[in-house]
Amino acid sequence: MLAKRIIPCLDVKDGRVVKGTSFQSLRDAGDPVECGAAYSEEGADELVFLDITATLEARETMRELVRMVAERLSIPFTVGGGISTVPHINQLLEAGADKVSVNTAAVRDKELVDRAARAFGRQCIVVAIDAKKEAGSWQVFVESGTAPTGLDAIEWAQEVEELGAGEVLLTSIDEDGQQKGYDVELTSRISRAVTIPVIASGGAGGPEDIRAALDEGRADAALAASIFHYGTYSIQEVKNYLKEHGLHVRV
Repeated sequence: MLAKRIIPCLDVKDGRVVKGTSFQSLRDAGDPVECGAAYSEEGADELVFLDITATLEARETMRELVRMVAERLSIPFTVGGGISTVPHINQLLEAGADKVSVNTAAVRDKELVDRAARAFGRQCIVVAIDAKKEAGSWQVFVESGTAPTGLDAIEWAQEVEELGAGEVLLTSIDEDGQQKGYDVELTSRISRAVTIPVIASGGAGGPEDIRAALDEGRADAALAASIFHYGTYSIQEVKNYLKEHGLHVRV
C-alpha cells in the first residue's frame, strides 16, 4: 500500500509566501526559501510552489526563486504558475523542479499536456484543477480562479488523464482558506473517476479534515497551507494523528 502524502503549499506572490481565502485577501506567510527548507526538515513528503499571479500578469514562473528553493530541499518539488510551453517546463525542471503543475494553459491548449508528457514522462506532469460548486456540479475556473470555463471538473479530470497527466491537484475554490474542511464529495468523485493520484487541496483546518480527504475522499495526498504556515499544527502532529487513525503515512 502506498503511503498517503502530506504536502505543504507555498503560494508565492511578489517573492513572498502568501495565503488567502477563496483566492482573495492575501496575507504574508514568510520567505519561500526558508519556508521550503523548514518543511523539508520537518518531514513533509513533498512541496508545492505556486506562483499565483504569473498567469494574470502574463509572465513566466520565477525560475531563479525556484532554483533557490530547490537547493534547500531533500523532498520532491512541484512548481506551477504561468507555465504554458514545453521549453518553459524544461527550464523549471532544469532549475530543480521534479514536477510541474499546469492549469490555465492546459485548458487553453489541451495538447500541452500530451506534448509535455511525451517530452518528460507523465510522472512529471501535474494538472491543477480549481473548481467551484454551481447548481449541484463543479465548474473548472482558471486564471487564479477568476475565469469560468464551462468545463465540468470531473469530466476534465478524466480528460487530462487521457491526455497524459500523471497527477491531479484538485482545489475547491469554495473551501480554500476557510479551514472548515476539504470538499470531500468532490474529492471522492474525482478520485473514483480517475486512476492517477489525486491531491486534495482547499480547506484544511486540522488533522481531522486531512483524514477525511484521504479516507472518505480517497485522495492520495493532502495539500495544506494555513495550518502549517501559521503554526496551528506541525506536519508531524498531522502524521501522528493519521497513523493513530489507521492511515499509512511516513513518520
